[in-house]
Amino acid sequence: MTTASMQRCGGCPMSPDHTMRQVHVLGDGCAALSLAARAHELANHKLTLVRPQGAPPETDHIWGFWAGPGLAAASSLARKRWHSWSIVTGQGKAVLRSQQRPYTALHRLDWTAHCRDMAQRAGVATLAGEEAATAADLVFDSRPPPVPDGMMLQHFLGLEVRSRRAIFDPDTAILMDFRVDQSHGMHFIYLLPFSAKEALVESTLFTPFVCPESYYQQEITTYLETHFGLEEFETLRIERGVIPLGILPQRAPSIPGIGGNGGAIRPSSGYAFPFIQKQIDRAIAAAREGRELGFAVPHRRVDLWMDAVLLTVLRHWPERAPELFLRMGRALDGDEFARFLSGEADWPLRLKVIMAMPKAPFLSGLIRLLAGRRPHRTAEAG
Repeated sequence: MTTASMQRCGGCPMSPDHTMRQVHVLGDGCAALSLAARAHELANHKLTLVRPQGAPPETDHIWGFWAGPGLAAASSLARKRWHSWSIVTGQGKAVLRSQQRPYTALHRLDWTAHCRDMAQRAGVATLAGEEAATAADLVFDSRPPPVPDGMMLQHFLGLEVRSRRAIFDPDTAILMDFRVDQSHGMHFIYLLPFSAKEALVESTLFTPFVCPESYYQQEITTYLETHFGLEEFETLRIERGVIPLGILPQRAPSIPGIGGNGGAIRPSSGYAFPFIQKQIDRAIAAAREGRELGFAVPHRRVDLWMDAVLLTVLRHWPERAPELFLRMGRALDGDEFARFLSGEADWPLRLKVIMAMPKAPFLSGLIRLLAGRRPHRTAEAG
């Protein structure tokens, strides 16, 4: 193989039959675009995105993740990074620090613009209408999966606010502050300080039902007044979201999924972005080794089980949430915390988390889970 041909295909080996495979991806959200941005790494694959009719307009919001393997491109586009983050309750605070794994905030529109530019350079086409995918050799579905009734949800509304005076600590992100109303279920404030005067402040709940928009806004206003003395502020923008927590059924079982429709959402946290990148990394690596392009669930089975038990506890005993997360924050250092939430835990780290937790609620949660256990999609062993 010549040097020129190696450069054209991104340095990857050509398959023996030199045939070009047509690959269509339904949807043009995070997963589809993240794959399209790396189309140049897929030798002998011609990638096309198929935008569904009636797809909602793209809106901006912040994706948070810990910097780590496979996230260099996203980290380079980040709005801000924090090497320190905290968990706060009425009983105390845990502050964690990491130089190697900073918590990172990325604007969705910055990432999708980057991906579209990379995709265009790689010659990725975009079509409209699902019927366009019928002529492809491989079809993957990145559209959001259905959400079963009664499923636990992470739902939130966030205000990016500006104060006239310096009130925020720009060096420390607040991942969870539980000093808010807990009568609806597990509830915390998520605060990302972009400067001493500007921050994204989200009212976030883990419950099976969504609250009226006025509830989140009032909680944010009360929190800022109570804990920062901020009675008046300018609202720069608003973001909102509802993320299903748990194992989701695939949108169309006959079409392999990718992204959230391929099991990428972490059940216990709602984090998806870093796991989508991990899922794509592994798929591209396998294709470069000559295997069929495909996207596997990026979570280990043991982690899905631990998540399922935690979600059961949070559903039935939400009043224990502040204690549980404070215990975890105090038991781990920053690197361990980032690894655990990023799906990179080994058994010593898992056992460290387990030993830090109160045993009674988790035993009760495990019993409830086993009593109503249902089979779920295959995940990684381990």
